[in-house]
Amino acid sequence: MSKYDQYEGFQVESAATWTEFHKNKFDTKPFGDHDVEIKIECCGVCSSDVLTVSGDWGTQPFPLAVGHEIVGKALRVGPKVTLIKAGQRVGVGAQSWSCLNCRQCKNDNETYCSQQVDTYGATWPDTGIVTQGGYSSHVRTHEHWVFPIPDALPSPLAAPMLCAGITSYSPLVRNGAGPGKKVGVVGLGGLGHFAVLFAKALGAETWVISRTHSKEADARAMGADGFLATQDKDWNGAHLKTFDLIISTANSFGEGFDLSGYLALLDVHGKWVSTGLPAEATLKIRPQDLLDNGCLIGASHLGSRREMLEMLQLAADKGIKSWVEEVPLSAENLSKTLQRLNNNDVRYRFTMTDYDKAFGA
Repeated sequence: MSKYDQYEGFQVESAATWTEFHKNKFDTKPFGDHDVEIKIECCGVCSSDVLTVSGDWGTQPFPLAVGHEIVGKALRVGPKVTLIKAGQRVGVGAQSWSCLNCRQCKNDNETYCSQQVDTYGATWPDTGIVTQGGYSSHVRTHEHWVFPIPDALPSPLAAPMLCAGITSYSPLVRNGAGPGKKVGVVGLGGLGHFAVLFAKALGAETWVISRTHSKEADARAMGADGFLATQDKDWNGAHLKTFDLIISTANSFGEGFDLSGYLALLDVHGKWVSTGLPAEATLKIRPQDLLDNGCLIGASHLGSRREMLEMLQLAADKGIKSWVEEVPLSAENLSKTLQRLNNNDVRYRFTMTDYDKAFGA
Protein backbone atom coordinates (compact mmCIF):
# COMPACT_ATOMS: atom_id res chain seq x y z
CA MET A 1 0.00 0.00 0.00
CA SER A 2 1.50 3.33 -1.05
CA LYS A 3 1.86 6.07 1.54
CA TYR A 4 0.76 8.58 -1.13
CA ASP A 5 -2.62 9.30 -2.67
CA GLN A 6 -3.10 7.55 -5.99
CA TYR A 7 -4.83 8.30 -9.26
CA GLU A 8 -5.50 6.06 -12.24
CA GLY A 9 -4.30 6.69 -15.76
CA PHE A 10 -3.28 5.25 -19.10
CA GLN A 11 0.50 4.85 -19.05
CA VAL A 12 3.15 3.83 -21.56
CA GLU A 13 5.71 1.47 -20.06
CA SER A 14 8.67 1.97 -22.43
CA ALA A 15 9.74 3.77 -25.59
CA ALA A 16 9.93 0.39 -27.34
CA THR A 17 6.21 -0.10 -26.64
CA TRP A 18 5.05 3.50 -27.03
CA THR A 19 1.87 2.52 -28.88
CA GLU A 20 0.70 0.35 -25.96
CA PHE A 21 -1.27 2.01 -23.14
CA HIS A 22 -2.05 0.32 -19.82
CA LYS A 23 -4.50 1.54 -17.19
CA ASN A 24 -2.46 1.70 -13.97
CA LYS A 25 -2.60 3.34 -10.56
CA PHE A 26 0.20 5.75 -9.68
CA ASP A 27 1.31 7.96 -6.78
CA THR A 28 0.60 11.66 -6.76
CA LYS A 29 2.16 14.43 -4.69
CA PRO A 30 0.88 15.25 -1.20
CA PHE A 31 -1.93 17.82 -1.32
CA GLY A 32 -0.38 21.21 -0.58
CA ASP A 33 -1.71 24.52 0.69
CA HIS A 34 -1.66 26.01 -2.81
CA ASP A 35 -2.85 22.93 -4.71
CA VAL A 36 -5.99 22.34 -6.74
CA GLU A 37 -7.32 18.81 -7.24
CA ILE A 38 -9.02 18.38 -10.60
CA LYS A 39 -11.25 15.63 -11.94
CA ILE A 40 -10.33 15.50 -15.62
CA GLU A 41 -13.07 15.83 -18.24
CA CYS A 42 -10.99 15.80 -21.42
CA CYS A 43 -7.42 16.28 -22.65
CA GLY A 44 -5.93 17.42 -25.93
CA VAL A 45 -3.33 15.32 -27.75
CA CYS A 46 -0.04 17.07 -28.51
CA SER A 47 2.94 16.11 -30.66
CA SER A 48 4.96 16.44 -27.45
CA ASP A 49 3.15 13.33 -26.21
CA VAL A 50 4.38 11.31 -29.19
CA LEU A 51 7.92 12.68 -29.03
CA THR A 52 8.07 11.89 -25.31
CA VAL A 53 6.76 8.32 -25.23
CA SER A 54 8.55 7.29 -28.45
CA GLY A 55 11.92 8.30 -27.00
CA ASP A 56 12.63 11.03 -29.55
CA TRP A 57 13.10 13.48 -26.67
CA GLY A 58 15.39 11.18 -24.71
CA THR A 59 15.06 8.85 -21.75
CA GLN A 60 11.81 9.15 -19.79
CA PRO A 61 10.71 8.03 -16.29
CA PHE A 62 8.42 5.20 -17.42
CA PRO A 63 5.74 4.13 -16.74
CA LEU A 64 4.31 7.47 -17.79
CA ALA A 65 0.90 8.98 -18.51
CA VAL A 66 1.29 11.86 -20.92
CA GLY A 67 -1.21 14.56 -21.98
CA HIS A 68 -0.92 18.22 -20.99
CA GLU A 69 -3.97 19.98 -22.43
CA ILE A 70 -6.28 19.23 -19.53
CA VAL A 71 -9.79 20.49 -18.79
CA GLY A 72 -11.78 19.37 -15.77
CA LYS A 73 -13.56 20.35 -12.56
CA ALA A 74 -11.79 21.67 -9.47
CA LEU A 75 -12.87 19.24 -6.75
CA ARG A 76 -11.06 20.90 -3.85
CA VAL A 77 -8.54 23.65 -3.23
CA GLY A 78 -5.84 24.10 -0.62
CA PRO A 79 -6.34 26.50 2.32
CA LYS A 80 -4.09 29.18 0.79
CA VAL A 81 -5.53 29.03 -2.74
CA THR A 82 -6.95 32.37 -3.91
CA LEU A 83 -7.03 32.01 -7.72
CA ILE A 84 -9.44 29.07 -8.07
CA LYS A 85 -12.68 28.03 -6.37
CA ALA A 86 -13.94 24.49 -5.87
CA GLY A 87 -16.50 23.61 -8.53
CA GLN A 88 -14.96 25.75 -11.27
CA ARG A 89 -14.23 24.35 -14.72
CA VAL A 90 -10.49 24.78 -15.12
CA GLY A 91 -7.55 23.93 -17.36
CA VAL A 92 -3.93 22.85 -16.91
CA GLY A 93 -1.30 23.13 -19.62
CA ALA A 94 2.24 21.85 -20.10
CA GLN A 95 3.68 23.44 -16.95
CA SER A 96 2.62 22.76 -13.38
CA TRP A 97 5.14 24.56 -11.15
CA SER A 98 7.96 27.10 -10.93
CA CYS A 99 9.66 28.85 -8.02
CA LEU A 100 7.61 32.10 -8.36
CA ASN A 101 10.49 34.00 -6.72
CA CYS A 102 13.17 34.40 -9.39
CA ARG A 103 13.57 37.33 -11.78
CA GLN A 104 11.81 35.43 -14.56
CA CYS A 105 8.82 34.42 -12.44
CA LYS A 106 8.33 37.94 -11.11
CA ASN A 107 8.24 39.38 -14.64
CA ASP A 108 5.54 37.19 -16.24
CA ASN A 109 8.21 34.84 -17.57
CA GLU A 110 7.55 31.92 -15.24
CA THR A 111 7.69 29.45 -18.12
CA TYR A 112 11.41 30.33 -18.40
CA CYS A 113 12.11 29.63 -14.71
CA SER A 114 15.17 27.42 -14.31
CA GLN A 115 13.20 25.31 -11.81
CA GLN A 116 10.02 24.94 -13.86
CA VAL A 117 8.24 21.57 -13.64
CA ASP A 118 6.49 19.96 -16.61
CA THR A 119 3.01 18.52 -16.19
CA TYR A 120 4.31 15.05 -17.00
CA GLY A 121 7.69 13.34 -16.91
CA ALA A 122 9.23 15.71 -14.34
CA THR A 123 9.73 15.31 -10.58
CA TRP A 124 7.78 17.22 -7.96
CA PRO A 125 10.23 19.16 -5.74
CA ASP A 126 11.02 17.53 -2.38
CA THR A 127 9.04 14.36 -3.11
CA GLY A 128 10.72 12.35 -5.87
CA ILE A 129 7.27 11.67 -7.33
CA VAL A 130 7.08 11.79 -11.14
CA THR A 131 4.44 14.11 -12.59
CA GLN A 132 1.79 12.26 -14.58
CA GLY A 133 -0.30 13.82 -17.31
CA GLY A 134 -3.86 14.19 -18.46
CA TYR A 135 -4.72 10.73 -19.78
CA SER A 136 -5.62 10.12 -16.14
CA SER A 137 -8.58 10.35 -13.80
CA HIS A 138 -7.29 13.39 -11.89
CA VAL A 139 -4.45 15.86 -11.68
CA ARG A 140 -3.13 17.82 -8.69
CA THR A 141 -1.52 21.14 -9.58
CA HIS A 142 -0.33 24.38 -8.00
CA GLU A 143 -2.99 27.08 -8.40
CA HIS A 144 -0.75 29.36 -10.49
CA TRP A 145 -0.94 26.84 -13.36
CA VAL A 146 -4.67 26.21 -13.08
CA PHE A 147 -6.79 28.45 -15.30
CA PRO A 148 -10.54 29.16 -15.19
CA ILE A 149 -12.16 28.31 -18.55
CA PRO A 150 -14.66 30.92 -19.81
CA ASP A 151 -18.21 29.61 -20.12
CA ALA A 152 -18.30 30.35 -23.86
CA LEU A 153 -15.53 27.82 -24.64
CA PRO A 154 -16.60 24.16 -24.95
CA SER A 155 -14.18 21.92 -23.08
CA PRO A 156 -12.97 19.86 -26.08
CA LEU A 157 -12.20 23.07 -27.99
CA ALA A 158 -10.55 24.79 -25.03
CA ALA A 159 -8.26 21.85 -24.20
CA PRO A 160 -5.81 22.21 -27.16
CA MET A 161 -5.47 25.93 -26.41
CA LEU A 162 -3.73 25.08 -23.12
CA CYS A 163 -0.53 24.04 -24.94
CA ALA A 164 -0.75 24.55 -28.70
CA GLY A 165 -2.86 27.67 -28.31
CA ILE A 166 -0.67 29.46 -25.77
CA THR A 167 2.49 28.38 -27.63
CA SER A 168 1.17 30.28 -30.66
CA TYR A 169 -0.47 33.18 -28.82
CA SER A 170 2.46 34.24 -26.63
CA PRO A 171 4.95 35.04 -29.43
CA LEU A 172 2.25 36.91 -31.33
CA VAL A 173 1.43 39.32 -28.50
CA ARG A 174 5.03 39.62 -27.32
CA ASN A 175 6.10 40.67 -30.80
CA GLY A 176 3.38 43.16 -31.58
CA ALA A 177 0.94 41.25 -33.79
CA GLY A 178 -2.06 43.48 -34.32
CA PRO A 179 -3.61 46.08 -36.63
CA GLY A 180 -1.15 47.40 -39.19
CA LYS A 181 1.18 44.40 -38.85
CA LYS A 182 1.79 41.64 -41.40
CA VAL A 183 2.31 38.20 -39.86
CA GLY A 184 3.43 35.01 -41.58
CA VAL A 185 2.77 31.52 -40.23
CA VAL A 186 5.08 28.78 -41.48
CA GLY A 187 3.32 25.41 -41.43
CA LEU A 188 -0.40 24.83 -41.02
CA GLY A 189 -0.57 22.07 -38.43
CA GLY A 190 -1.70 21.89 -34.84
CA LEU A 191 0.35 24.92 -33.80
CA GLY A 192 0.02 26.79 -37.07
CA HIS A 193 -3.75 26.72 -37.16
CA PHE A 194 -3.82 28.43 -33.76
CA ALA A 195 -1.28 31.00 -34.93
CA VAL A 196 -3.60 31.87 -37.82
CA LEU A 197 -6.72 32.03 -35.65
CA PHE A 198 -5.09 34.22 -33.00
CA ALA A 199 -3.17 36.48 -35.41
CA LYS A 200 -6.45 37.28 -37.15
CA ALA A 201 -8.26 37.78 -33.83
CA LEU A 202 -5.54 40.26 -32.82
CA GLY A 203 -6.13 42.22 -36.02
CA ALA A 204 -2.98 41.40 -38.00
CA GLU A 205 -2.82 40.79 -41.74
CA THR A 206 -2.15 37.06 -41.71
CA TRP A 207 -0.47 34.85 -44.32
CA VAL A 208 0.20 31.13 -44.28
CA ILE A 209 3.42 29.79 -45.81
CA SER A 210 3.43 26.10 -46.67
CA ARG A 211 5.24 23.72 -49.02
CA THR A 212 2.25 23.15 -51.30
CA HIS A 213 -1.22 24.52 -51.91
CA SER A 214 -2.92 21.47 -50.33
CA LYS A 215 -3.99 23.37 -47.21
CA GLU A 216 -4.81 26.71 -48.82
CA ALA A 217 -8.58 26.23 -48.57
CA ASP A 218 -8.28 25.41 -44.86
CA ALA A 219 -6.03 28.43 -44.28
CA ARG A 220 -8.54 30.77 -45.86
CA ALA A 221 -11.39 29.15 -43.93
CA MET A 222 -9.45 29.99 -40.75
CA GLY A 223 -9.28 33.60 -41.88
CA ALA A 224 -5.87 33.86 -43.54
CA ASP A 225 -5.56 36.87 -45.84
CA GLY A 226 -3.05 35.19 -48.13
CA PHE A 227 -1.15 32.00 -48.85
CA LEU A 228 2.35 31.31 -50.16
CA ALA A 229 3.53 27.89 -51.35
CA THR A 230 7.29 27.43 -51.40
CA GLN A 231 6.97 24.94 -54.26
CA ASP A 232 6.03 27.84 -56.57
CA LYS A 233 8.69 29.56 -58.64
CA ASP A 234 9.77 32.88 -57.08
CA TRP A 235 7.37 32.15 -54.22
CA ASN A 236 8.60 35.04 -52.08
CA GLY A 237 9.38 37.59 -54.77
CA ALA A 238 6.32 39.83 -54.37
CA HIS A 239 6.64 39.96 -50.58
CA LEU A 240 10.32 40.68 -49.87
CA LYS A 241 10.82 42.89 -46.80
CA THR A 242 7.09 43.19 -46.09
CA PHE A 243 6.49 40.96 -43.05
CA ASP A 244 6.86 42.28 -39.51
CA LEU A 245 6.78 38.86 -37.87
CA ILE A 246 7.02 35.23 -38.94
CA ILE A 247 5.97 32.45 -36.55
CA SER A 248 7.55 29.15 -37.57
CA THR A 249 5.67 26.03 -36.52
CA ALA A 250 7.61 23.83 -38.95
CA ASN A 251 8.03 20.20 -37.90
CA SER A 252 11.10 19.67 -40.06
CA PHE A 253 14.19 21.67 -41.01
CA GLY A 254 15.46 19.06 -43.42
CA GLU A 255 16.49 19.20 -47.05
CA GLY A 256 14.61 21.85 -48.98
CA PHE A 257 13.87 24.07 -45.96
CA ASP A 258 14.55 27.52 -47.44
CA LEU A 259 15.41 29.59 -44.35
CA SER A 260 17.09 32.25 -46.49
CA GLY A 261 13.88 32.64 -48.47
CA TYR A 262 11.82 33.04 -45.32
CA LEU A 263 14.14 35.56 -43.69
CA ALA A 264 14.15 37.66 -46.87
CA LEU A 265 10.43 38.25 -46.30
CA LEU A 266 11.09 40.21 -43.10
CA ASP A 267 11.12 43.99 -42.92
CA VAL A 268 14.04 45.74 -41.23
CA HIS A 269 14.47 44.22 -37.76
CA GLY A 270 11.55 41.92 -38.41
CA LYS A 271 11.45 38.78 -36.29
CA TRP A 272 11.51 35.06 -37.02
CA VAL A 273 10.19 33.16 -33.97
CA SER A 274 10.34 29.38 -33.82
CA THR A 275 7.75 27.46 -31.81
CA GLY A 276 8.03 23.96 -33.30
CA LEU A 277 10.45 21.44 -31.79
CA PRO A 278 11.14 18.77 -34.39
CA ALA A 279 13.26 15.90 -33.12
CA GLU A 280 16.99 16.06 -33.94
CA ALA A 281 16.56 19.27 -35.94
CA THR A 282 19.25 21.81 -36.69
CA LEU A 283 18.41 25.25 -38.04
CA LYS A 284 21.33 26.36 -40.21
CA ILE A 285 21.78 30.12 -40.27
CA ARG A 286 24.06 32.05 -42.61
CA PRO A 287 25.14 35.40 -41.13
CA GLN A 288 24.72 36.90 -44.61
CA ASP A 289 20.99 36.13 -44.43
CA LEU A 290 20.67 38.44 -41.44
CA LEU A 291 22.49 41.38 -42.91
CA ASP A 292 20.17 42.62 -45.66
CA ASN A 293 17.32 43.50 -43.31
CA GLY A 294 18.90 43.17 -39.86
CA CYS A 295 16.29 40.53 -39.00
CA LEU A 296 16.20 38.84 -35.62
CA ILE A 297 15.82 35.10 -34.90
CA GLY A 298 14.39 33.70 -31.69
CA ALA A 299 12.08 31.17 -30.14
CA SER A 300 9.19 31.02 -27.68
CA HIS A 301 8.20 28.60 -24.92
CA LEU A 302 4.58 28.31 -23.79
CA GLY A 303 3.35 31.53 -22.12
CA SER A 304 2.67 33.18 -18.78
CA ARG A 305 -0.44 32.88 -16.62
CA ARG A 306 -1.41 36.40 -17.62
CA GLU A 307 -1.13 35.50 -21.31
CA MET A 308 -3.08 32.28 -20.83
CA LEU A 309 -5.99 34.10 -19.22
CA GLU A 310 -5.92 36.79 -21.93
CA MET A 311 -5.87 34.16 -24.67
CA LEU A 312 -8.79 32.20 -23.27
CA GLN A 313 -10.85 35.38 -22.90
CA LEU A 314 -9.97 36.49 -26.43
CA ALA A 315 -11.10 33.11 -27.75
CA ALA A 316 -14.36 33.42 -25.83
CA ASP A 317 -14.98 37.02 -26.92
CA LYS A 318 -14.15 36.41 -30.59
CA GLY A 319 -15.81 33.02 -30.86
CA ILE A 320 -12.57 31.31 -31.85
CA LYS A 321 -13.06 27.60 -32.43
CA SER A 322 -10.21 25.09 -32.44
CA TRP A 323 -10.34 22.61 -35.34
CA VAL A 324 -10.69 19.46 -33.24
CA GLU A 325 -11.55 15.79 -33.68
CA GLU A 326 -12.96 14.29 -30.48
CA VAL A 327 -11.97 10.71 -29.56
CA PRO A 328 -13.36 8.70 -26.60
CA LEU A 329 -10.61 7.85 -24.12
CA SER A 330 -9.43 4.24 -24.03
CA ALA A 331 -6.15 2.37 -24.31
CA GLU A 332 -6.98 1.34 -27.86
CA ASN A 333 -8.02 4.83 -28.95
CA LEU A 334 -4.94 6.42 -27.41
CA SER A 335 -2.77 4.02 -29.39
CA LYS A 336 -4.59 4.75 -32.65
CA THR A 337 -4.69 8.51 -32.06
CA LEU A 338 -1.01 8.92 -31.23
CA GLN A 339 -0.10 6.83 -34.25
CA ARG A 340 -2.34 8.99 -36.45
CA LEU A 341 -0.70 12.10 -35.06
CA ASN A 342 2.74 10.61 -35.69
CA ASN A 343 1.66 10.11 -39.32
CA ASN A 344 0.26 13.66 -39.60
CA ASP A 345 -3.25 12.26 -40.02
CA VAL A 346 -5.05 15.06 -38.17
CA ARG A 347 -7.00 18.27 -38.95
CA TYR A 348 -5.78 19.93 -36.74
CA ARG A 349 -5.97 18.69 -33.14
CA PHE A 350 -7.33 15.71 -31.23
CA THR A 351 -9.10 15.85 -27.87
CA MET A 352 -9.66 12.72 -25.79
CA THR A 353 -13.15 12.76 -24.22
CA ASP A 354 -15.63 10.53 -22.33
CA TYR A 355 -13.49 10.29 -19.21
CA ASP A 356 -16.44 9.17 -17.08
CA LYS A 357 -16.72 6.04 -19.22
CA ALA A 358 -13.00 5.31 -18.79
CA PHE A 359 -12.71 6.01 -15.05
CA GLY A 360 -16.26 6.19 -13.70
CA ALA A 361 -18.25 9.16 -12.49
